[in-house]
Amino acid sequence: MTNPWIAALFALFVWWFSTGAILWAVKRADGRSGRAHVRVALAGLPLLGAGIVAAILTRDAEGPAAFYGGFLSALAIWGWIELAFLTGIVTGPNRGPLPFCLTEGQRFRAAWRTVAWHETLLALGLVFLGLAVWGSANTLAFWTYGVLFVARISAKLNIFLGVPRINTEFLPAPLAHLPSYFRQGPVGWLFPVSILVLTLAVFCWIERLMFTGDVQFALLATLTGLALLEHWLMVLPLPDAKLWRWMIPAPTLKDDLPQSEKTHGF
Repeated sequence: MTNPWIAALFALFVWWFSTGAILWAVKRADGRSGRAHVRVALAGLPLLGAGIVAAILTRDAEGPAAFYGGFLSALAIWGWIELAFLTGIVTGPNRGPLPFCLTEGQRFRAAWRTVAWHETLLALGLVFLGLAVWGSANTLAFWTYGVLFVARISAKLNIFLGVPRINTEFLPAPLAHLPSYFRQGPVGWLFPVSILVLTLAVFCWIERLMFTGDVQFALLATLTGLALLEHWLMVLPLPDAKLWRWMIPAPTLKDDLPQSEKTHGF
């Protein structure tokens, strides 16, 4: 497990499988009783607990096993928060479509109210991991979560400002109101900035990997590279949804919803 190529393949597989598992669970709840999504979110609580425990247990340990543990702990915490969002349990006070707005500021405030609780919970997760591993030997859980956090905020802002391609094939029923809050069109000013920052981050992790040989930097480089790829998929017409379509239950008439926020990659 000290081989950086194995670490990269591990990160790639976990990213693909965990995303598919979350989408599978959420889409299975679509079209069922109103409490189906609540049950899915509650069933995922052990994942959150395992992530918190693993982050604490691995913070004072070093070596490949501890690094993999810290990496998985951050993904577990992040995964449950995303599950809670996709099931509609933790979203925001606004659960309706975009109201008539005269200015971009009004549009932004309305969009924020659709995801306010979710974004707050994500930020609290980052603060928790920062405090949990502060001054410890193994801080990989914090850096893993931090990469996901920055990439997700960047992706949401880019979709809000405008991108040519918004893949929302797997949008679940509780988030059917989101399409009205995003803009499909020419890229906004933030997109090249996001690409530049993520590209520099990938090179920084690779430089650290080549200098130290630590497997943790291979994990971070792969995860950041996937975040960079997700941003490019906002402008490149590639069939990325095929990566998970075979895992998702066949759609029904009730599942035939408008498309909105990019859901792949957590």
